Amino acid sequence: MSIGKKIKKKIFDIAKKNKTFRIAARRSRDMLYHAKMVLDEPIGRVDEKKVYFQTFSGRGYSDSPKAIYEYMMAAPEYRDYSFVWSFKEPVNFQFLENERTKIVKFRSKEDNKELRTAKYWISNYRMLDHQHPRKKQVYVQCWHGTPLKRLGYDLIKSDNSMNSLEEIREKYRTDAAKFSYIISPSPFTTEKFTTAWNLEETGQTHKIIEEGYPRNDRLINTTPEERKALREKKGVEGKKVILYAPTWRDNQHTSGEGYTYKSEVDFDKLYSDLGDEYIILFRAHYLVANSFDFDRYKGFVRDVSGYNEINDLYIVSDILITDYSSVFFDFANLRKPMIFYMYDLEEYANELRGFYIDLEELPGPIITDGALLAEEIRKCVDKKADEKYERFCKKYNPKDDGKATQRVLKKIING
Repeated sequence: MSIGKKIKKKIFDIAKKNKTFRIAARRSRDMLYHAKMVLDEPIGRVDEKKVYFQTFSGRGYSDSPKAIYEYMMAAPEYRDYSFVWSFKEPVNFQFLENERTKIVKFRSKEDNKELRTAKYWISNYRMLDHQHPRKKQVYVQCWHGTPLKRLGYDLIKSDNSMNSLEEIREKYRTDAAKFSYIISPSPFTTEKFTTAWNLEETGQTHKIIEEGYPRNDRLINTTPEERKALREKKGVEGKKVILYAPTWRDNQHTSGEGYTYKSEVDFDKLYSDLGDEYIILFRAHYLVANSFDFDRYKGFVRDVSGYNEINDLYIVSDILITDYSSVFFDFANLRKPMIFYMYDLEEYANELRGFYIDLEELPGPIITDGALLAEEIRKCVDKKADEKYERFCKKYNPKDDGKATQRVLKKIING
């Protein structure tokens, strides 16, 4: 381990144990970044037709910001707009650069300049604490899913590895004060966002745009021919494709590395039971820092954690296995079968997060014993959406009709 990583690990170890140190370190960091942001260059004027995009703090090109960007690039009414994308690894996204689109490095001097002069900020994650929009700027919080797990002010369980309950609420309070809009796909999500960000108490409920998730337009609009072509491109045509997409755990954090995840699936048994007819696409949560070695399962398990566009994975898959990840809300738009593998259900529900919905509503079976997975997969892989499934979609995805991006943009731009 390098000296830098050793120092970083030591700081994380201290921060985990000492709340006062943790808060002081964050405030010092934010003051330093804010000063740098202001001193780097004189503040330029706000460009009324420049849009700044970011997903998961510069980790990739995906989600609703991607859907909004691609719509604006193609729509005649936005042909005179320019765009900026911020990435931690810009070299991986040079394919986006064109005469209307600029690529910048996350947290760089150039990033700060673009952030301060773009009329619109569009992100699916919290902006950094030191980044505050100017009065003329519009910050759109797209968020990244319909919530199953409790968020922000609604958390009532134990603290996570790096934040107390008080600190978590402070983060949500800070972000709510900054964003101009937050996008919601349903009345259910509007209700939960209102309480999670404490919007009613602070008089900010007017900030919610309940018009559907732009990212889900593609799920609705993809044709069977396009799906077949995508399956061929991904090399999975002729297979029954299982997308396994578990979420992260608040109590699994390694100092200096981040959140980690250990798969509790017995892939040896699954392969023995299912054979060559199936292929598993494993998708770790974006917060999970560790890597996975599936070499011994080559041809049966494929790690797609680094693949940017999860919609592609939804489209090519025949079945979803997840636990507490909100991916199943989006996947439900496709009316394909789902299995909920919740091997740590009691711990997760009672000690970590807790849930917003009654798990009886889930449009698929809950499995707590991994030995039963293969049997359940064979049982439901070709199952069609039933009445319960349709009730679920009507409640949680009523605005996902393939035209959400257009409606959301009208409200953002027209204000």
